[in-house]
Amino acid sequence: MDIQATLKDTISSILKEKYAIEDAKTDLSATRAEFAGDLTLLVFPFVRASKKKPEDTAKEIGEALLEKIPDVVCGFNVVKGFLNIEISKNIIADEFDKAYSTEMFGYIAPNKDEKAIMVEYSSPNTNKPLHLGHIRNNLLGYSVARLLEASGKKVIKTQIINDRGIHICKSMLAWKLFGNGETPENTGEKGDHLVGKYYVEFDKAYKKEIDELKGKGMSEEDAKKNAPLIIQAQKMLKAWEEKDPEVRALWEMMNTWVYGGFKQTYERLGVAFDKNYYESNTYLLGKDNVNEGLEKGVFYRRADGSVWIDLTPDGLDEKLVLRGDGTSVYITQDIGTAISRFKEFNIDSLIYTVGNEQDYHFKVLFLILKKLGYQWADRLYHLSYGMVDLPTGKMKSREGTVVDADDLMDDMVRTAREISEELGKLDGMSSQEKDSLYNMIGMGALKYFILKVDPKKRMMFNPKESIDFNGNTGPFIQYTYARIQSIKRKYGDLPKEAVKIGTLDPREENIIKNIANFPSVIQKAAAAQSPAQVANYVYDLVKEYNSYYQNVPMLSAEDENVKTFRVQLSDMVGRVIKNAMATMGIDVPERM
Repeated sequence: MDIQATLKDTISSILKEKYAIEDAKTDLSATRAEFAGDLTLLVFPFVRASKKKPEDTAKEIGEALLEKIPDVVCGFNVVKGFLNIEISKNIIADEFDKAYSTEMFGYIAPNKDEKAIMVEYSSPNTNKPLHLGHIRNNLLGYSVARLLEASGKKVIKTQIINDRGIHICKSMLAWKLFGNGETPENTGEKGDHLVGKYYVEFDKAYKKEIDELKGKGMSEEDAKKNAPLIIQAQKMLKAWEEKDPEVRALWEMMNTWVYGGFKQTYERLGVAFDKNYYESNTYLLGKDNVNEGLEKGVFYRRADGSVWIDLTPDGLDEKLVLRGDGTSVYITQDIGTAISRFKEFNIDSLIYTVGNEQDYHFKVLFLILKKLGYQWADRLYHLSYGMVDLPTGKMKSREGTVVDADDLMDDMVRTAREISEELGKLDGMSSQEKDSLYNMIGMGALKYFILKVDPKKRMMFNPKESIDFNGNTGPFIQYTYARIQSIKRKYGDLPKEAVKIGTLDPREENIIKNIANFPSVIQKAAAAQSPAQVANYVYDLVKEYNSYYQNVPMLSAEDENVKTFRVQLSDMVGRVIKNAMATMGIDVPERM
């Protein structure tokens, strides 16, 4: 039984019966330590419908709970407009029995009859390596996909790779002019870094040409348009669009280098995809849909031949969807790609993981698709997230403006090594075991620190702070898991079924209640597309467990049953930690 879900359902039925309140919001929170009770309901939102004082409304709901579910609720008290609910001790004991016998506690097997949800994330350009912004994007998208899977949904993980356009031609042209035949094989350089280097080289040479033209009296705007390099890049793009064999061969070679580099970064980051889309295959999509929309009167054509949609009645602007020469803009491709995805996979919904600077774009996209008559447009979601800042403003970067993802991951593992060696926590481990653990700690610190922040918030990422073995960090949680595994090893084989003891310590009751809430946390976090809810839940559980561990005898308990129960409770906490961290793509160590 999910205690919170049972209570919420019962409270909802009470509110409907007594006050005719439909679809009431019945959020429950842990009762404050100074009051008796386990869970608290705020009743102020219901007093208008009850036409009673908050205290009387709370009392009425509490009495109805005792009547409807006496096996769950054993008592209540009212403090002003707060109803503090006491949970039956028997239910708490039963909850532990059920949780302990459930192998993948908190997870629900997917319903085979339901349509899948598609989650898009990453979507990089093939002219440079992944950076810190991509790290937050990938971790969010992948974690939301894992959360949805844990909540019982089928998920298709995807990305669209931006592999064409003028920015790609810039790196191609620079390599052709300045590369001297450099390859990842003959330089030992990672493919995406090598291509990114030539994107920077283009920019340097282009700026030099602009300055030379300005020195000859040309305006900056004209210099940018007439610099020989940009003209050559534009010609290369035109040649690519005309499928020039030489340009296409260069494009395929350099993109192959980049894909090899991306693959290494993705593997190290621990993310994966079920389907890759490439802009070179999708950039012409959407034109037919626009023409259909013209026939239906959704779009209109201006005198210059361009096609627009007027969204001013909806509080937005007019939006260009086809240029006068018939070429697409970004939203044209997005319209066509969305339609093709729903046709190809027959998905239920689609989540786009994209930074909040694109909020307006997705409002427009979703509204256009709705006006085109696609009912699934109401099931399109923009997982909007804020930017990531660093205390120094930037770290090591090949372009001097962004933080390279590979450099950051190297730095995290190096910092994990330094702190672990300083603390002397890994004595007795082989060098191979240590290296594996440094990577697990460093990557766990990176992922947890980024995912514990609500996606919508702009965040400050502090590498040193993220690897602290105390506080709300990945290593603190990983260390607690490793401690529990050590306790289990010292105890030996645990019984498969939970043992019974006479009286539970209040701290044990609280831990069990916290564990019992885990399935509900998974469901809420999946619905909210917020891994932060799981991160902060598991941190609270770990804090509570560590306080318990430090204050009760564990392996030294005199009563054998009590000792076994406490190790089983520790084991259950460990399993919840592992399952919670797995939704964030974070591994936990057996030893640390």
